[in-house]
Amino acid sequence: MPTIRLKKNRDKSLLNHHPWVFSGAIDAISGAISGQIDSGQTVDIVSANGTWLAKGAFSPHSQIAIRIWSFTQDEEISIDFFRNRIFRAILARTLPGTRRNFSACRLIHAESDGLPGIIVDKYGDYLVCQFLSAGAEYWKTDIVGILEEQFSSTQHRRVSENGPCKGIYERSDVTVREKEGLMPRTGVLSGDCPPERVEIQEGNLRFRVDILKGHKTGFYLDQQENRAMIPEFCEGAEVLNCFAYTGAFGVVALSAGAESVTNIETSPALLSQAMEHVELNGLDSARMQNLPEDVFHTLRRFRDSRRNFDVIILDPPKFAESQSQIPKACRGYKDINLLAIKLLNPGGTLITFSCSGLMPPDLFQKIVADAALDAGRNGQIIRRLYQASDHPTALGFPEGTYLKGLICRVW
Repeated sequence: MPTIRLKKNRDKSLLNHHPWVFSGAIDAISGAISGQIDSGQTVDIVSANGTWLAKGAFSPHSQIAIRIWSFTQDEEISIDFFRNRIFRAILARTLPGTRRNFSACRLIHAESDGLPGIIVDKYGDYLVCQFLSAGAEYWKTDIVGILEEQFSSTQHRRVSENGPCKGIYERSDVTVREKEGLMPRTGVLSGDCPPERVEIQEGNLRFRVDILKGHKTGFYLDQQENRAMIPEFCEGAEVLNCFAYTGAFGVVALSAGAESVTNIETSPALLSQAMEHVELNGLDSARMQNLPEDVFHTLRRFRDSRRNFDVIILDPPKFAESQSQIPKACRGYKDINLLAIKLLNPGGTLITFSCSGLMPPDLFQKIVADAALDAGRNGQIIRRLYQASDHPTALGFPEGTYLKGLICRVW
């Protein structure tokens, strides 16, 4: 197996069990045939003085040159390694502390489950996979075979309540693969192709998920537990749901007794699905308004017309894909939060999120605080929000906490 030696004083992160090695930390490569390491091939990593540190998957194209599989020297990276890691990840979703009243959940959460670059989500009878790194792509065939094993048996019925899965579908159509030198891929990996919509249950509510073309793997599973928190703020309230996608937050608010819900989403097709969800759950569609518009423009129009709301939900897409985009992202978050705060009635509730992993929680709080200050309003944080418990964060991988949110009372 090839060995990669790090530069002097570049081993601290691995000693703390951080799962990445950046290309700039590499000093030398030995043991590779013709001096080349295949994309995704397993390598040993040693410190500048030769001390063994970890085993990981090599990516010749990415700034993250190695993603760590194991910090145990005698652990072989083989099909049995992946079988054990996948079993452990699935088992974790059945243990106390992970919500079980959902028919959809994340089964494997990449680095934080010890499987960098591998995402597996469950929607009813179907599994949806993303292979985001060179190492994940290298082992893909074996990983799919292991998933077939796990969900053809009865031992994991607590996770697959509806029996063995009917199909495994790939949604590796994300830009991060380009950084790994990989082409986007989608399609059936095993079994049947999912139907156009797969119905899932979230609490007492039903949603239909577009696995084939929807955002991420079809639904924002990382917000499931946060959606369960908002009903207490919505009874009798006028609610504005920005960046609504297929309206899940709005449907929860309506089911909690909101007087009205206004969804803003640029895509008419997604808003059509939002209305389908209202009807699917037997809710009053007359209390929901859908605006196929740009959030920034609509918030300004509401400000100018003095339109006010009791609850405003801001769940924007990722504003920062790289460190260089952080200043622009800060301006974007400041803008929408400033506009939203101006639209809130006194005592109103702002539920605001950032899903940009590069945005530190303390900086996000400062942005919201500055927005309130510029709006001439006072605010209080009454709850902090994070991604759902089936999207855990490994202790040595703080970047794994990518979703952060605040519930603020605004006066």
